[in-house]
Amino acid sequence: MRIVGAVLAAGALAAVLVLGGNGRAGQSHAGCAMHTRPCRVLFVGNSYTYVNDLPSMFEDLAFAGNHSVEAEAVAEGGESLTDHLDSGDVKDALQAAKWNIVVLQEQSEIPASERPRQTEMYPAARQLLSTIQAAGAQPMFFLTWAHRDGWPEHGLTSYASMQSAVDAGYRGIARNLHTAVAPVGDAWAAVLGEEQRAGRRAGLWVHDGSHPTVMGTYLAACVFYATIFRESPIGLPYDDGIPAKEVARLQAAASQITLGGSAKQVRFR
Repeated sequence: MRIVGAVLAAGALAAVLVLGGNGRAGQSHAGCAMHTRPCRVLFVGNSYTYVNDLPSMFEDLAFAGNHSVEAEAVAEGGESLTDHLDSGDVKDALQAAKWNIVVLQEQSEIPASERPRQTEMYPAARQLLSTIQAAGAQPMFFLTWAHRDGWPEHGLTSYASMQSAVDAGYRGIARNLHTAVAPVGDAWAAVLGEEQRAGRRAGLWVHDGSHPTVMGTYLAACVFYATIFRESPIGLPYDDGIPAKEVARLQAAASQITLGGSAKQVRFR
């Protein structure tokens, strides 16, 4: 899949976050100004972005929260930021339409290893960010989740050790470039911690231990909602068929991780 079609929602828009010095999100200038036209978000990534159609799920959450959004994706299986840079697909998308926010998602393992970070991810990210900003859009990193069983071939023998390495990879370049981050991996860790304490089986990965279930993608969409609009997703009526109890805990985890105690009160449909 190369481009996922956009769906139009309705409402008002708000601000995005940038990474502060402590690695947490902090308020900054709006990637989507307060105006009547939709906020246009381009997701650049691979199967982590297009499995379960994250852009459309984000649109549906935005609509439920009275926001106007159009989202599309440039994504193919296994693509890295270097692949996107070399193919010119991001440049083409930026020339084809006006975007407010461009989300960058690296291949799942590259951020977890120091050498490919330095030789592949970081140089490509710098060039892509320059292109994105020159087009008048705000870049944002999609901090992803780790594999369920880690990455043993590279010494990361557990989910926790790989997640820590993925976090370091994304946050390192985000701090260096003063760029926004959607902390999806942090929200996954929070939900997994709750499941372990309750003695429940994790429901965020499919059988391959890498790609997300619908619940995993829904959690990611909630994090993007909270990050972009600076509002809590708690209470949003859109559930994509997920049981209400699960929706409530996913929304709560996304809100707590992304906003902490600073969530705005919003009116839902």
